[in-house]
Amino acid sequence: MKKFFNIGPGTWVTAAFIGPGTVTVCTLAGVQFGFSLLWALVLSIVACVILQEMAARLGVVTQKGLSEVLKSQFDNKIVRGALITLILSAIFIGNAAYEAGNISGGVLGLSTILESSIEGSEKYLSIVIGVIAFILLYIGNYKVLERSLIVLVLLMSVAFIVTAIVTKPDISMIFKGFVPNFSSDNVLTIVGLIGTTVVPYNLFLHASIVSEKWKSTEDLPEAKKDTVVAIVLGGLVSMAIIIAGAAIQEAEVNNAADLAKGLEPVFGSMAKYVLSIGLFAAGITSAITAPLAAAYVVKGCMGWQKGLKSKSFRAVWMFILFLGVLFSSLGIKSIVIIRFAQIANGLLLPVIAIFLLWVMNQQKILGKYTNSWKQNLIGFFILVITCFLGFRGIWKVIESM
Repeated sequence: MKKFFNIGPGTWVTAAFIGPGTVTVCTLAGVQFGFSLLWALVLSIVACVILQEMAARLGVVTQKGLSEVLKSQFDNKIVRGALITLILSAIFIGNAAYEAGNISGGVLGLSTILESSIEGSEKYLSIVIGVIAFILLYIGNYKVLERSLIVLVLLMSVAFIVTAIVTKPDISMIFKGFVPNFSSDNVLTIVGLIGTTVVPYNLFLHASIVSEKWKSTEDLPEAKKDTVVAIVLGGLVSMAIIIAGAAIQEAEVNNAADLAKGLEPVFGSMAKYVLSIGLFAAGITSAITAPLAAAYVVKGCMGWQKGLKSKSFRAVWMFILFLGVLFSSLGIKSIVIIRFAQIANGLLLPVIAIFLLWVMNQQKILGKYTNSWKQNLIGFFILVITCFLGFRGIWKVIESM
């Protein structure tokens, strides 16, 4: 048990990327394409592990966050100002826009568990989730936050993996799903699966929080193991959701709640409870990590020295959380803000991937802990993917406008 609770910052990354959005994308991938896109998840998990390991290594060696390191590398005020503006636009404004979706996902799961049919109950459940997130964040204790997220991620993992097992999938067909295949029909879903796993704000969050747990380069092997184990676990959860989605034959599925209904013929009314627990955990973990990531980014960009318990740090995550609860409880969809955030994130992902790959080769910053040629080769391949993801995301927003 002691070893289990020794896992750390990697779990925060898993908690962040397995949110309601990921659950929905994976559900639709399973319903529409069966097991055939499991290989795309493997690709996305490998990309996520490589980038997050770089971010973690940078954080442990420098004891600084990604935004702090980035700021220190540009003397030109115009370039530095442009980068800070882009980061704040994508992470701070973006997380504020998406927080309502995190809370709404948690509400969807919680309302099913409680069998709430009272009109307007979503408003009160949004507040409940907001209060839970607020208390955990306000305590401002790294270990309390970490262990809370570990328990929630474990709960989420068990819920979705049990669901996948009970559907009794055809093992031979699952193995076939790891063979890459492209078509005009599935390419957008492939991009969606990768895009929902490789998330810009996780790079900032990971680089910042590793220094809370590890203070020495001697801890790098442990940090790497932690990253790999936690993200692979997240990948297994995503695969479990696809497998569960593939079990549905004739039902209209648009989100995880529909997935629960569609699975009722497979293993009864318990389906909705098991899946709803998973959805609740996915929503609340993302509702905690999104404001926290925004606060760390603003802290790094503004040069604040104090952390979790400082008034300025708390003010940032409180603002994000308040907007999320407000928008979720009132059913407000700020399309303009979300579009702006999507464009900013589309620009930020390739920029940060390029910077991360560059800084991981700077001996004056990392000394002997720079990238090997193999890491650079894989990193370049991932860079190409992130550039495609970023510009495709921007194009998608432009098309919708």
